[in-house]
Amino acid sequence: MKKLKAGIIGCGGIANQKHMPAIRDTNLVDMVAFCDIKEDRASTAAAEYGASDAKCFSDYREILKRADIDMVYVLTPNKSHSAITIDALEAGKHVMCEKPMAKTSKEARDMCAAAKKAGKVFTVAYQNRFKPESQYIKKAAERGDFGDIYFAKAHALRRRAVPTWGVFLDEEEQGGGPLIDIGTHALDLALWLMGKYKPKSVMGSVFKKLNENGDSGNAFGPWNPAEYTVEDSAFGFITMEDGSTIILESSWALNTLQFGEAKATICGTKAGADMWNGVKINGDDFGKLYEKTPALGAAGVDFFTGDSATPAVLEQLCFINAITKGTPLTVLPEEALAVTEILEGIYESARTGKLVTF
Repeated sequence: MKKLKAGIIGCGGIANQKHMPAIRDTNLVDMVAFCDIKEDRASTAAAEYGASDAKCFSDYREILKRADIDMVYVLTPNKSHSAITIDALEAGKHVMCEKPMAKTSKEARDMCAAAKKAGKVFTVAYQNRFKPESQYIKKAAERGDFGDIYFAKAHALRRRAVPTWGVFLDEEEQGGGPLIDIGTHALDLALWLMGKYKPKSVMGSVFKKLNENGDSGNAFGPWNPAEYTVEDSAFGFITMEDGSTIILESSWALNTLQFGEAKATICGTKAGADMWNGVKINGDDFGKLYEKTPALGAAGVDFFTGDSATPAVLEQLCFINAITKGTPLTVLPEEALAVTEILEGIYESARTGKLVTF
């Protein structure tokens, strides 16, 4: 099969840590164009991941002019997700945009409208849906094992892991801190596992309590308090239209001993599940309470552990197959829009001290 040709817009951390290695590992896509406002990053990426004829640019519009490029990856700071994605869709390119979809719900709605008008494949990079734990719980939920899932917790907690590189601490560029950075993954998982995307209201609390002490045992080294303009933790209480409730907890710095991210706990009328240590299912049978822990990482054969594809590679294959074979996307734009709406509501509720309704 002829390989697709891709343009990479934004050659920073997430491009190098996740997307470009995963695209390469599929062996189905040639990365032929690289763009970054820092031209040396584009040239470095092209040298490591690019096709032999790869070109580098500092203006993403030059990539969009190329008729031979099938797909574009938008891997820039959150502030520019919407504008670049819409431009790419209008140029006739399929698009994968890094999470979160956008800084605001209006931007996200405009992206959905542009994708619908263009008739192109558009998805948002919530790769944690492809984790074995997530897939197992989702399949069980779709089979009805949990009954009606009416309560969930979305966990995105770090004890001290404030990202000190790039623009993570810049509210203007990113739109916020841990809530929009890692809270978005946890919320996406909770909504997806519940299969519910219609929020009714949200209350939120946002804190800047630990950001003034830059030397506090941070995993990524000390931060500069003067540059730390976003929250260090944020929490939301979300009510869906059917009354289902989600508690979202997120932090980069929090005095807690229970920490972990991209995890969800769900509670239904028949059973519940959590992701704190693999997958644990709980419920009652024959008047007795039970817990079960599926063995997700072993196939029962020496030296063989089953499917070795990482969530990042599976995410790419889903996107590629949607383009080449018309198979369904795992992450729909409208689902990512719901995540952005709720996150925006939490920030607004925290700012005003009032309940935000949808």
